[in-house]
Amino acid sequence: MRYFLLFSYVGTPFHGSQRQPTGITVQQVMEEALCTILRTPVPLTFAGRTDAGVHARLMTAHFDLDSLPDNLLPRLNSLLPDTIAIHAICPVPPEAHARFDATTRTYQYHIHWRKDPFLCGLSTRVAPGLDFDSMNRAALHLLGEKDCASFCRTHTDVKTTICHITRAEWTTSDYSAVFTITANRFLRNMVRAVVGTLLDVGRHRLTPDDFAHIIARHDRTAAGQSAPPEGLFLTDITYPYL
Repeated sequence: MRYFLLFSYVGTPFHGSQRQPTGITVQQVMEEALCTILRTPVPLTFAGRTDAGVHARLMTAHFDLDSLPDNLLPRLNSLLPDTIAIHAICPVPPEAHARFDATTRTYQYHIHWRKDPFLCGLSTRVAPGLDFDSMNRAALHLLGEKDCASFCRTHTDVKTTICHITRAEWTTSDYSAVFTITANRFLRNMVRAVVGTLLDVGRHRLTPDDFAHIIARHDRTAAGQSAPPEGLFLTDITYPYL
């Protein structure tokens, strides 16, 4: 049978979510915990990849198992470090795929401008005085079906850089702000590149019209620097059957 894992993690101690030859990753730690309990390797297929230092309030992964042992969820959580938490294990159709069946994904990027030790590693500190009205006017240019090549890491093997974006906006509080973006798919480094460029709009280094022209150029060198990883969270993934 096929199952989905729903889980979250703080990305600070990991070299990204998916296995790689060097560095400890979320996938490696989770697969090792599963192997310890089940006494057999159980490969996980993640819904996507997050870079080193990026967090997830909700990530999904699928795996196959003949039958689910009793108390697998609490046993997993007892073995995993405090930076990873399993929330649910759900049976799904045998053809279900954590990556390819996702209909939307939502990311949030957190910034703050008052020194706060409790936000360290979970939000990016910026200088005060950002123009959020201009940033939101610029973000409107992202909505709809857009070629996001200007915000894509170069030399990747993606077949298309077209994304359908349904939400892109900043919300603010007294000394912090959150950028929320929802789309059917995201490119490598896309959200951090978008945020970095929008921050340049907020600093009046670019105008909202400049931001629209950057999108139209389809050239990563036209956009701003990528924002640091610590402020980025994957917050939601939707499926037709969950």
